[in-house]
Amino acid sequence: MALIREFSDYLTVRSKMNLSLPWEVPINEYRKITLPNPEFIGAPEPIHQIENRVIAGTTGYLPIRIYRPNAERNLPVMLYFHGGGWVIGNMDGFEPTVRSIANKANIMVIQVQYQKAPERAFPIPFDDCYTTLEWVASNAEKLGINPNQIGVGGDSAGGNLAAAVALKARDTQLINLAFQMLVYPCTGNDGSLPSANNYSEGYGLTSKVMRWYENQYAQNESDKTNPYAFPAFANDLTNIAPAIVVTAQYDTLADDGRIYANRLKEVGALKHFKEYAGAIHGFNALAGVAPEFVKDVQLDLAREINSCINRST
Repeated sequence: MALIREFSDYLTVRSKMNLSLPWEVPINEYRKITLPNPEFIGAPEPIHQIENRVIAGTTGYLPIRIYRPNAERNLPVMLYFHGGGWVIGNMDGFEPTVRSIANKANIMVIQVQYQKAPERAFPIPFDDCYTTLEWVASNAEKLGINPNQIGVGGDSAGGNLAAAVALKARDTQLINLAFQMLVYPCTGNDGSLPSANNYSEGYGLTSKVMRWYENQYAQNESDKTNPYAFPAFANDLTNIAPAIVVTAQYDTLADDGRIYANRLKEVGALKHFKEYAGAIHGFNALAGVAPEFVKDVQLDLAREINSCINRST
């Protein structure tokens, strides 16, 4: 399928902005020029309640944001990790995304502002995310959530973190996660995959920038094959949380999601896979660009989350 017109127009606007590449400017400047654009991410929809809190991580305090779609107790919950190559991005940039999914799935969503590479390289961002899961699990009663219906999810690098947290939750037997939602996840670091070559430039995220992000995150050679850094290196995916995996056709990371989904399918853990034809990397946070398309995606995600939750009851 051809590139969806709204995404094609968006890429044209992006190209005219002539943004600096991440290695061309100081990291703090790069973070400023990549702050979320309201015209692109869209306006966040109303939600019943938002609560900002701070919890203790292993290497610092972690801001979290709790989204409640209603006043009910015993709600399911998704711990959500935002994208941005482990280097950029923040909770604000995914505000429309998480509010929409919380409302559509009727679940609580909790975001965490994990620390960023390169200053805080692996394993710190991963540890921040896993520590937040530990906090959610141990505070289920206070939060008013169902302790048997806790899931994790994320977009891009956030999908990587969600997959890695799901791995560790299985390994440590912390809890039996109800689901893992992986939206165009970076699961490995193989720049020779077909999608990395076929969509290396011209579709938003480039292969060159993706390799740079990976090197900022996994700075030690041994980290590059650590399954908690890149879940594609896990030898065994049995007994892992039921997975929802979605990819974009025109995405340098499309094969990361496809291959990981196939491995999950082999062990019976894949509950839903869909590749969105005509879409680009980042579509789940581009409600201002393609509102009807993104609405349909998030309705799909909400339906699949609820399907996983119903299996866990």
